[in-house]
Amino acid sequence: MGFFEKLKAGLAKTKNAVFGRLDALFRGFSSVDEELLEELEEILITSDVGVNATESILDSLRARIKQDKITEPEQVKDALREILTEMIGEGEPLRLDTTPSVILVIGVNGVGKTTSIAKIANVLKGEGKQVLLAAADTFRAAAIDQLGIWAERVGVELIRHDEGSDPAAVVFDALNAAKKRNADVVIVDTAGRLHNKKNLMDELAKIDRVIDRELPGACRETLLVLDATTGQNAVLQAKEFKHAAALTGLVLTKLDGTAKGGIVFSIRDELGIPVKFIGVGEKVDDLQYFNAGDFVSALFG
Repeated sequence: MGFFEKLKAGLAKTKNAVFGRLDALFRGFSSVDEELLEELEEILITSDVGVNATESILDSLRARIKQDKITEPEQVKDALREILTEMIGEGEPLRLDTTPSVILVIGVNGVGKTTSIAKIANVLKGEGKQVLLAAADTFRAAAIDQLGIWAERVGVELIRHDEGSDPAAVVFDALNAAKKRNADVVIVDTAGRLHNKKNLMDELAKIDRVIDRELPGACRETLLVLDATTGQNAVLQAKEFKHAAALTGLVLTKLDGTAKGGIVFSIRDELGIPVKFIGVGEKVDDLQYFNAGDFVSALFG
């Protein structure tokens, strides 16, 4: 099964809960009027698209209806599809132009951070890159062990220290190992202690200083992993992490387990941070680069 087919299957809950209702809505009207748009607004808001994002979508839709003199409900559906695609924009590619480049991965426990790291490593390895993992979430022994299992499964090297070690020291060793081995990318797992934001910010700042010193001018990505099943809570998490770190992209996991796939639009509208990867399953190849056109096409079926 290709990834687009997996994406369609993974977004089935969202499609049935949200976009199935849209089909019924557009079939139920013979003309385009304010009542149609009000019902559309209700569907979007109750589908975790979010109030602000829904207002933006409807403003654009009203302008399009007026500009293009749209009179048929089916034309409104086509316009909505185009607006949603434009709204989330194309997924911006990872900037990994230096050897090595660094990807910092952050996120609270339980969002699928460790497995996402392994899956990103698998994607990059499939592109012919030599990848090295750094287990800098030393706050939990389980995180180190889990990353070790995944590293072995994917076939990449892991640099690790004992639980309670200085995360920056792990990163230091990983960067030096990468330079010696001429690795292309170092992916760093970090502790997501959002409940103590000062600790998190201090830890990330220390890691940043190590990277600046050891790899001056290296390309860097800071990716936040979010669990799509948490809906609007994911938006709140992203806002908090945005204050703690210079985020360059999002990894949205567990889209297959929720009817809240509309959260992508809310996140993009409120935060302006591109979604770079989406996950629609548990297997190692069930996370891929985000493509706005494919995402909206899968939702509309």
